Amino acid sequence: MAGARGGRSSPRGARGSRGDGGSRGDGRWLVIKLVHVYYALGAVLSAVAWQSLRAAAPGPRWRRFTTAAFWQLLALLFLVGDLLPKAVAGGVVLALAALAGSGSVGLARRAQPARGTAAAADAAGAAGAAPGAAAVDSSAAAAAAATGAALGNRLLVPVLLIPLGALAGTLGLARVHLQGQPLLEPAQATLVSLGLACALALAVALRLTGERPATAISEGRRLLDAIGWAALLPILLATLGGVLTQAKVGDAIAGLVKAAIPMDHRAVAVIAYGSGMALLTMIMGNAFAAFPVMTAGVGLPLLVELHGADPAALGAIGMLTGYCGTLMTPMAANFNIVPVALLGLRDQYAVIKAQLPTALPLFVANLVLMYLLAFR
Repeated sequence: MAGARGGRSSPRGARGSRGDGGSRGDGRWLVIKLVHVYYALGAVLSAVAWQSLRAAAPGPRWRRFTTAAFWQLLALLFLVGDLLPKAVAGGVVLALAALAGSGSVGLARRAQPARGTAAAADAAGAAGAAPGAAAVDSSAAAAAAATGAALGNRLLVPVLLIPLGALAGTLGLARVHLQGQPLLEPAQATLVSLGLACALALAVALRLTGERPATAISEGRRLLDAIGWAALLPILLATLGGVLTQAKVGDAIAGLVKAAIPMDHRAVAVIAYGSGMALLTMIMGNAFAAFPVMTAGVGLPLLVELHGADPAALGAIGMLTGYCGTLMTPMAANFNIVPVALLGLRDQYAVIKAQLPTALPLFVANLVLMYLLAFR
């Protein structure tokens, strides 16, 4: 997880430098660092864990404890992960995987009203919910719909503030200095700006809707409960990409490709690189994680050095080829599994099945474009 929290090259040193010697005169205490964003994330996840523990949900009571434990363990890594010994942090990650793999994460949801209040009440009663739970859910949904109709397009303001705020922070705040020190941590200015933009968007959303901050936590818990363990995948997969790169997996893949396929033919090398990008992306769930492995192992030595491919064109089209794998794998949870959970689809592979007719022709087209454009 230390790698997933990017930017802390010396984990203990990062947290140990909160005050950098305790001096406030040099302005270093004013610098907004990525670690501060991690503290905020950890605090939110801790609140989610507490609400999960206290939630009145149907189903076995033990699920409240396992769900709360999952989110609190994840919060622990954000809050004090750099203070934990590596073995302990690894044990926490294994515990997260065990909780997720055993299906112990997530609270049962009450049946949603479908055919009138009576039917909803019957469904809620059959599920073990408290009397009147369906009516409460129905009234809450009606209130949310009324608020949405009243606000209209103004609801888009907080959404747009996140990318615009991140851009403004990267281009503007990153250049601001106070007492001789940068306002934002220079090496992580973009990520810090993204965190600040999210905080600003939250404040604006609360102002627009008139809701309390506690509502944001409760709705966040509901959303995380719908997503479940899949919320952890992007973090772990990003870490996996760094681990594979450091382990020289790309070199091993290059050796296997050279031994199995004649690399003297340019078209064969292109197919090997493109297919490897798509397949490794399907395995890892992330084209960004697959790209350094395949490019360092196959793209650069075989296509650039041996066949003289243009690195810029090869890299750009290679990434697009990897994205074709993203469209076809459940490992890309944020694209293919989370929407299923949020939309309540019965088929967990419904999104992937809908994307296959696009992904396969696009994969072939990328191979053709790579062959035509990378060797001009």
